[in-house]
Amino acid sequence: MTDQLKKEGKFTYFERGEGTPIIILHGLMGGLSNFDGVANFFPPKGYRVIIPELPIYDMPILKTNVKTFATYVKKFIDHKELKDVILLGNSLGGHIGLLCTKLYPEVVKALVITGSSGLYESAMGESYPKRGDKDYIRKKAENVFYDPKIATDEIVEEVYATVNDRNKLIRTLSIAKSAIRHNMGKDLPNMSNPVCIIWGKQDNVTPPEVAVEFHEKLPDSSLYWIDKCGHAAMMEHPDKFNELLYAWLVERGI
Repeated sequence: MTDQLKKEGKFTYFERGEGTPIIILHGLMGGLSNFDGVANFFPPKGYRVIIPELPIYDMPILKTNVKTFATYVKKFIDHKELKDVILLGNSLGGHIGLLCTKLYPEVVKALVITGSSGLYESAMGESYPKRGDKDYIRKKAENVFYDPKIATDEIVEEVYATVNDRNKLIRTLSIAKSAIRHNMGKDLPNMSNPVCIIWGKQDNVTPPEVAVEFHEKLPDSSLYWIDKCGHAAMMEHPDKFNELLYAWLVERGI
């Protein structure tokens, strides 16, 4: 996927298909390739999948926060001259999607969140991986998934490189603190956009009760569970994730 990226001004992104735009928002440690399943499934169904690279490690430290990224997404939507978009976010990406929907509800046709932060204060990592300790990082990476084998050597190496890069580590911690500050519990009841919540039953990062709270507080939400699944449902069970999401979109006429 990285060899198919487009660059226009300050925006770098992947794009495939035509039709209703689905803008995918990756997580803090999540690469664009985490959404390969979505990017392959939806274009033949009449959707235009767009995955922007979020400038998580490129912003000035004082602007490295959830609100800056939500504003960035809106600027990207304006740049692409899109309207009535579907936002789909995992983990931090879900949180960014929630805040973007709150701030700019007029451009968001629907929101999809999976393993999202925004309610649960430990979601962004209460014990951040220790620098230089690869075994610890591997255990933390494996804990993200129900099946630890999903945490490949490539994923572990990527996380290891990030936490041993001082610039990235500082910004990661800044984002984690920002996510805790931007708790959206009080905002959710006022958000009327339709929301699809897809959650792993064995999510250790944002436990199932977090999904239930999102569902209870969001006025127009649907909650779906995937069994034997951790924090990144679209990676661990891509076929089931796509099946649930597509059925919801069809049911809602989106």
